[in-house]
Formats: sequence, structure tokens, C-alpha cells
Amino acid sequence: MRAEIAPEARGRRLLRDWLSAAQLEQFDAVRYFDVIGSDSGKLYRICYGTAANVRELDRDGKEGAGWCFAPVGGLVPGDVMLAQKIALETSETATLALANRVPLIPRLTH
Repeated sequence: MRAEIAPEARGRRLLRDWLSAAQLEQFDAVRYFDVIGSDSGKLYRICYGTAANVRELDRDGKEGAGWCFAPVGGLVPGDVMLAQKIALETSETATLALANRVPLIPRLTH
């Protein structure tokens, strides 16, 4: 296993500091966490990564539409995921208006 480079480790630490206890437990177990949209109350899953890593969940918890949005810059996954969490939890409608809807791509398991 390769050693984490400093920016990636810092980004992951910052993300972990912002996650709720339930989100942190979920992230540690499966490398994603769920958030509730601020406007619709829909559930979104933010998967580890920086692009096309947000999935909308249906009422049964099944992954549906994929979304791609991220801050500008070459940010590490933790920083991107934190920005996505804050955006969906505080400005869901505005965020999705700027996001690209993407086909659901199955995640690789490790």
C-alpha cells in the first residue's frame, strides 16, 4: 500500500472533521457517505473520488442518477467531497443547476 501524500491526507482529515458520526461510520466502512439535499430532502451518496462521484438515491436507497460537480482546481478527493457535501446540504437546487447529469457507472469494489 502506498503512503498517502500530505495534501491527500490533509484533505481526508478535513473531510472526516466535517462528517456527522453516522456519515463517518459509513465512510470508514464503504468509502462513501450519504447526505440529505437542503431543498428536496432527497438522499445523495458521495463516493470517494473527484468526478462523477455523486449519486442520487431513490426511496428504496437504490442508486439512480449520477451527478458531476466539483470546485475549480486540482483538489484532492477529500476536499472535493467536502465541497460537494456542503453544496448539497446548503444549496441543493443551485448546485444541481450547475452540475452535469451523468449515466450511472457501476463503482469498482476493492
